[in-house]
Amino acid sequence: MVTRIISGRAGSLTLAVPEAGTRPTSDRVRESLFGALEAAGLLADARVLDLYAGSGALALEAVSRGARSADLVEKNRRAATIAERNAGAVLRAVPDARARVHRTSADQFLRSAASTYDLAFLDPPYDVDDAELSATLALLVPRLASDAMVVVERAARSPEPELPSGLVHDRDKRYGDTAMWWVRPAAS
Repeated sequence: MVTRIISGRAGSLTLAVPEAGTRPTSDRVRESLFGALEAAGLLADARVLDLYAGSGALALEAVSRGARSADLVEKNRRAATIAERNAGAVLRAVPDARARVHRTSADQFLRSAASTYDLAFLDPPYDVDDAELSATLALLVPRLASDAMVVVERAARSPEPELPSGLVHDRDKRYGDTAMWWVRPAAS
């Protein structure tokens, strides 16, 4: 499968994809997702977090379309190396942005992170169960700006994510065998 940046300053750039161990979000799904994110005004100058980054396609699409910075978190060594290569290619097209790959687990990163994010993507591996995902979302809550958006991608057959205190469901959308849940911080 060829994965590419769909639009923005790095539009049509081909991204490398790990040979195994990741499920890249299809171009069709990313195109729909990012159209909705742009329409909602969630990309311009955003600070983006991509947990379980894989190739980094989600965060790097955001950077191409105007996000200020992206932290890509990937514990798989090979995938992290590919994400770094992809980030370098995108940053050549968008030199005023920042993108950094963190070679650690999502939970370890969130326990030590000091940044606040406007947009977060979570596309965990299929073997991450509902309780693990909920625990990761709980760790994410203090790292979110008050008007942030979180997009959780899972298989369409997966149940709706169990949201920890501090997050509320905004909307969801199904794309064939992929489902995306949009969640946001609860109003204080």
